[in-house]
Parts: sequence; structure tokens; C-alpha cells
Amino acid sequence: MNIKKTEAAIEAILFTMGESVEAEKIAAAIDHDVDTTVKIIHNMMDKYEAEDRGIKIIELDKSFQLCTKQEFYDNLIKVCSQPRKYTLSDAALETLSIIAYKQPITKLEIEKIRGVNSDRAVNKLIELELAKEVGRLDAPGRPMLFGTTEEFLRTFGVQSIDELPVISEDMIEQYKEEAEYEVASEIKSSDDGEQLTLNI
Repeated sequence: MNIKKTEAAIEAILFTMGESVEAEKIAAAIDHDVDTTVKIIHNMMDKYEAEDRGIKIIELDKSFQLCTKQEFYDNLIKVCSQPRKYTLSDAALETLSIIAYKQPITKLEIEKIRGVNSDRAVNKLIELELAKEVGRLDAPGRPMLFGTTEEFLRTFGVQSIDELPVISEDMIEQYKEEAEYEVASEIKSSDDGEQLTLNI
């Protein structure tokens, strides 16, 4: 199979699957070793960019996916349903940051860092497919371990968690302070609501 047919085969695989495909599986499908396959795909990625096409190939932790470029979002929503969008609360974003940098991590460890209960934040991240259960800790009670997902990589535009910027201990302390402030604000709001009810 010549290089053009090989690239066409890879393009067909990625288009048909519609989600990320591991490099090993692509290599097996085109009868090449993994290193050669990755080089071919990287070359395709460069071609897509040079030709200013509406699609691109992204790399996600040893997997590849064919997708549309973000600059054509306005054109796409005119012919299809609006893609899912979401806004993360400060609590969810802090929790996601902790999971990303400390994974695999238990909910108890997350709460020790934040200083507050994090059930709601963790559940929201799982609902949005930004975090997932990745196993269980070999300890009494076998608590769940959480980590990030491919959706997390896509959302934040990185190929793997190794590309995340370095975070300092000061930032972790800041997260804890913000979490404590968040809880204090919720308690105050709750107290104000109760007082208002009594006055009525």
C-alpha cells in the first residue's frame, strides 16, 4: 500500500469511528508498526493545517481523533444541533484541577486538599465526562480512585496530562482558602434565608 492509500485508509478509519482510536489499532489495520503509523499520522496533521482544511486530527494520549476545527463552529450550528456547552463553577474547576494533578486520587484526598465536602463537585465532573472512576485504592473500604478523561484532554486542548502546566503548593493552598470561603458564603446565605422566613 503506497503512502497516499495508507493516509486514505487512516482517514477512513478515523472518520468512521467518530471518536479517538488507539495508535496500535490503527497500525494493525494498515499493517504497519506503531512508530511508523504515528509518523504518518503526524505528517497528515501537518498537511491538514497547511491546506487550511475544515477538519483536523488531534492526538489524545496515544490515540488519534478526526474532528472539525473550532473556527467553523458558527457554520456548523446552522446545520446541526448546537454542541453541548457547559460552565464549571469555581468549586468544580478547583476539584477538576486537583484530580488532574493528583490522579489517581480518592474523594477523601480531594476533600483534605479543599477542606470541604466535594461530593457535588465530583459528581458534576463525572456527569460532564471530565472525570471518571479509574479503580479502587488497595486500602480498607477500597475507596474509589478518580482521574481525568479523554473529554478533559479535548476540552483543555492537551494531548496528555503531562502537558499540563506546573502547579505550585501555593495554588493548592489558594484552592483550600477559596473552598472555605465558598462554604462560609453558603452557610451565611442559608442563615439569611432562615432569618427572612422567621421575620415573615
